[in-house]
Amino acid sequence: MNAQARLNARYGNDTLPAPAAWTPVIDHLLGHRSVRHYLPDAVSNEQLAAIVAAAQSAATSSNLQTWSVIAVRDAGTRAALAECAGGQAHVREAPLQLVWLADLARLAHIADRAGRPREGLEYLEMFVLAAIDAALAAQNALAAAESLGLAGCYIGGLRNQPERVAELLGLPPRVFAVFGMTLGSEDPARPAAVKPRLPQEVVLHQERYRPVAEQQPGIDAYDAAMAAFYAAQGMNVHGTWGVHSVKRVADGQALTGRDRLAEALHALGFGLR
Repeated sequence: MNAQARLNARYGNDTLPAPAAWTPVIDHLLGHRSVRHYLPDAVSNEQLAAIVAAAQSAATSSNLQTWSVIAVRDAGTRAALAECAGGQAHVREAPLQLVWLADLARLAHIADRAGRPREGLEYLEMFVLAAIDAALAAQNALAAAESLGLAGCYIGGLRNQPERVAELLGLPPRVFAVFGMTLGSEDPARPAAVKPRLPQEVVLHQERYRPVAEQQPGIDAYDAAMAAFYAAQGMNVHGTWGVHSVKRVADGQALTGRDRLAEALHALGFGLR
């Protein structure tokens, strides 16, 4: 697929000409899809080692490396995690689940062993830092996995039941499962499609943030692109992308358990001052 075809798929139209600046890495990244149907083939230890090396090559704030990852292959644990995530079948069926963790326990241990204070770990900044570290590492990991011919999908649903996930995975205080990631070989009989994204004029601001009202033409164009995507995929989605999206933020109940996230984080040992 050439650069223009990649862009057309990513934006759901042909309104953005392919830029002269293009590399194999950019081409690879634009081909990302969230894959939810897998073959039973295992992800090898060699593949996992390469994926984690790529993850550890991501930026990390002050080189604190406040993240960890748990590789889950056990079918029973995968099934339990699937239930935590709202019964998502691909969490149960994918041969490998990577659970990405904001991990402040390691720094607490190092401080205690050195007899040094660690009050800074009790502040919200440190949780945000650890969550960002985990996300950066995971994005590197998924790009690496896709370069190996694997496919995956992020699982934010693990935040529906944080305490249960912590119990299943034996997480100590100050460790939180930010999200999961299914990995495996895509089932060619049920391929995933590239999902369009908002136009660049909506998300790219030059020098200063443009008023949201000025973004509306781009949002309208995106609603049209997503309507075409839903139809092509045979998806029965009621209303536009915008309507579907605002339903997700209508009230606390729409957050599917994550409305109590601050409470759960306190229970898991995060100060969040």
